[in-house]
Amino acid sequence: MVRVLISDKMSASARDVFKNRGVDVDVITGLSKEELIKIIPEYDGLAIRSSTTADADIIAAATNLKVIGRAGIGTDNIDKVAATNSGVVVMNTPFGNAITTAEHAIALLLSCARQIPAASNRTQNGEWPKSDFKGIELYNKTLGVIGCGNIGALVSERALGLKMKVIAFDPYLTEERAIEIGVEKVELDDIFARADAITLHTPLTDGTRGIISREALAKTKPGLILVNAARGGLVDEEAVKDALESGHLRAAALDVFSVEPAKENILFGTKNFIATPHLGASTLEAQENVAVQIAEQMADYLLSGAVSNALNTPSISADEAPRLKPFVELAKKLGAMTGQLLSEPVDAVEFCYQGNVAKLNTKPMTAAALAGLLKPMMPEVNMVSAPAIARDRGIEVKESTLESAENHDNLIKLILTVKDKTYEVSGTIYGGEPHLINLFGVPMDADFAPNMLYVRNEDKPGFIGAVGSLLGESKVNIATFALGRDHQGGSAICLVSVDAPVCEDIQNKISKFDQVKFVRALSF
Repeated sequence: MVRVLISDKMSASARDVFKNRGVDVDVITGLSKEELIKIIPEYDGLAIRSSTTADADIIAAATNLKVIGRAGIGTDNIDKVAATNSGVVVMNTPFGNAITTAEHAIALLLSCARQIPAASNRTQNGEWPKSDFKGIELYNKTLGVIGCGNIGALVSERALGLKMKVIAFDPYLTEERAIEIGVEKVELDDIFARADAITLHTPLTDGTRGIISREALAKTKPGLILVNAARGGLVDEEAVKDALESGHLRAAALDVFSVEPAKENILFGTKNFIATPHLGASTLEAQENVAVQIAEQMADYLLSGAVSNALNTPSISADEAPRLKPFVELAKKLGAMTGQLLSEPVDAVEFCYQGNVAKLNTKPMTAAALAGLLKPMMPEVNMVSAPAIARDRGIEVKESTLESAENHDNLIKLILTVKDKTYEVSGTIYGGEPHLINLFGVPMDADFAPNMLYVRNEDKPGFIGAVGSLLGESKVNIATFALGRDHQGGSAICLVSVDAPVCEDIQNKISKFDQVKFVRALSF
């Protein structure tokens, strides 16, 4: 009998879905880590929300565990590396709470504009402070949306209904998609300079951490309203406090904090500050949606092997898996390589499948390549959500097939359009493993490795020795050293497989070599 443990509070509909599908289910909430470790070996599946932390210790103890399902989008409470190493599929429900999060952001925006929480508290305390509260209208004000994916687009739609002007910054938002949803696509500094209110709807990455910094706030208009219902860590909370106290910020509302649960925070008690305890997804409808969705996904996987919304494994049917697996991995790595190397958002991408691979189901490969392409900016993206995310951002996706591939049995090629430029990258399978054969028009002969160093340089003598010597002096062990050039004395590419990530300091030293044009550490 297949058994699932629901260890967090969620809609009873999840339990009903499991039972109706013939899965034995137990609902035991409030378990300590030690208690969970003791009973987890009995279960094939673990369904959680945010209270349970599925760390490496719990996963190591879960000797029969096959899948962890998160009823919601965030999976920070799951050790995905440990799960992957143990062969445990990690699933989430990326779109189940989009509407309710968008509505909460609008509610916070309106609450800031009219100072509703403070007015309510003082009125209920026996005052009648009508003259102390002069709100502002949102009508004809400019809302700056940072992150215009699924939730950001829903917030924009609702703000437009309030007759606001909406400007949006998102590296993956195209002009066509911006026109479609009725927003003006701008750069980040334009948001700071023009917005009367700013709302955040971007994931937390190295690139977005602290995006609302002290320096950013200094660029904004006096009287700004700031709303964050996305991820804690996107704003500098101390800088927000100072801006509120100085009056530069009219009001700020946070639903998420850098440390949660936020029992204490520097912003608490600050005038014109509104706090809610991570309520973005907390509606009856959203809780019902994510509970039903995760139960259905987990039951499908445990009973038939079907994988949906998986963060650490391709969504491929059991029949297709043996043939598709190496090609899915190749597509994913080709996408990941270009995603890490291109600094501007992609407008269009064409996936060309040539040779025997063209006869297979190419959709999982395309989804895997899109996930790899988008992942540097969106860590939560997976094979299932990637096509929808690309569509939301207006990225044009095409597929083409040819029954023959010149000089190869199989070939996967990505043709990417960035503004007016076109980039190509292609690979094949050698001995069952992904292999790079062309990168941005330069012929290559390279295997992929977990850690690599990419260098674009001029084809001049002395470069190879200089790079090798620097890496050796820095105690960086080289596994392989692949080279390619477009023509003698022209542009060249160096791909070095190393045993550990190359730190930024070493990259900076390499970038100062006369022949070097660009350096970047890659990870796969």
